[in-house]
Amino acid sequence: MSTMNAQSRAKPISTIKPLYDGFRNPETVRYLAQVIQQEAAQLNAPLHIMEVCGGHTHTIMKFGLKGLLPDNIQFIHGPGCPVCVMPKERIDHAITLAQQPNVILVTLGDMIRVPGSRGSLAQCRAQGGDVRPLYDPLDALRIAQENPDKTVVFFAIGFETSTPMTAVLLQQAEALGIDNLLFHINHVLVPPAVHAVMDDPQVKVNAFIGPSHVSVIQGAKIYQPLVAQYGTPVVVAGFEPVDVMESVLRLVRQKVAGEASVDIQYSRAVSQDGNVAAQQWVNTYFEPRAVFRWRGLGPIPHSALQLKPSFLHRDAERHFAAILSDEVVDDHKACQCGDILRGLAQPADCRVFGRGCTPQRPLGSCMVSSEGACNAYYRYQGVLNADAVNALTTGNPQ
Repeated sequence: MSTMNAQSRAKPISTIKPLYDGFRNPETVRYLAQVIQQEAAQLNAPLHIMEVCGGHTHTIMKFGLKGLLPDNIQFIHGPGCPVCVMPKERIDHAITLAQQPNVILVTLGDMIRVPGSRGSLAQCRAQGGDVRPLYDPLDALRIAQENPDKTVVFFAIGFETSTPMTAVLLQQAEALGIDNLLFHINHVLVPPAVHAVMDDPQVKVNAFIGPSHVSVIQGAKIYQPLVAQYGTPVVVAGFEPVDVMESVLRLVRQKVAGEASVDIQYSRAVSQDGNVAAQQWVNTYFEPRAVFRWRGLGPIPHSALQLKPSFLHRDAERHFAAILSDEVVDDHKACQCGDILRGLAQPADCRVFGRGCTPQRPLGSCMVSSEGACNAYYRYQGVLNADAVNALTTGNPQ
């Protein structure tokens, strides 16, 4: 090894530039904002951009990007938060399972505090239910192996992003012969939900910022039917401020030119075809459900997944069918999460926002989730103007 290579490898971690270096540059964001202001003047109609993913919502709010845009460009916050769209009856399923003797319910952390009709999984755990949050779904294998006399139920949630992890977990359980691990599948799909939003005659959306992580798995091609049917441009964006602002500019340019196409801004991670291997894993173990009820959106055909018939021996819904209710449970009447998910209301429009509903005491799922629109507005509600750009380099808005 040369001396130069040895010295470069010995650099302390503190001298290594962060991965987002440049993507939070204030000058770049200001420049993009100026160009957007200039070119948006050519728009024939207001641009209502739905950012489907909750991660984009948090970037928009955290860095005050709304305050940088002209009045004829508005963000509408879509249903891209898997926790926010989970109906109460599915959460009630999880609570019922966790209350059973000799059952351990495991799930990803965000689900723990989401309220169902009979409280949350956190409250269930406080009352003696065996509920364990996971950071890695494969930890469910270890828990099942360590508790052979108990049934471990993995309450699986997420969009196309996390579905391959569940598929790998199932494959490993099969390969290792771990028979006491069951699955309650709640994986949902982005395109059918977006179509449901667009089919609502009240919706004003005429452009989309496509979700990043979903697109890494599925590829940008999944949005082409959306563009073809509704004539709405889609730009798949990264999560940093420069990513979002550049994507807004690309949408403006498409609308000014009278075009509608799928564009990939997040080209450093997203391709047209996506991760084909991950798609094959999913297709091996899952198939579309006939219908799935989304919180705030209602029943949407073929919008979620279920286990294929050859893996029904792993299906917790089938195994515990006698104790799991099929009753539909509506949200609290004061909660406007459904309208927010459809882009018909902003979080601040809800009369309980910040009063009866806070992250500490959430009334609706849009507040409890770390990706929820209400959570983002509550957390960053003081960051509403262009002064927030001064905090971009540190990521700590004042």
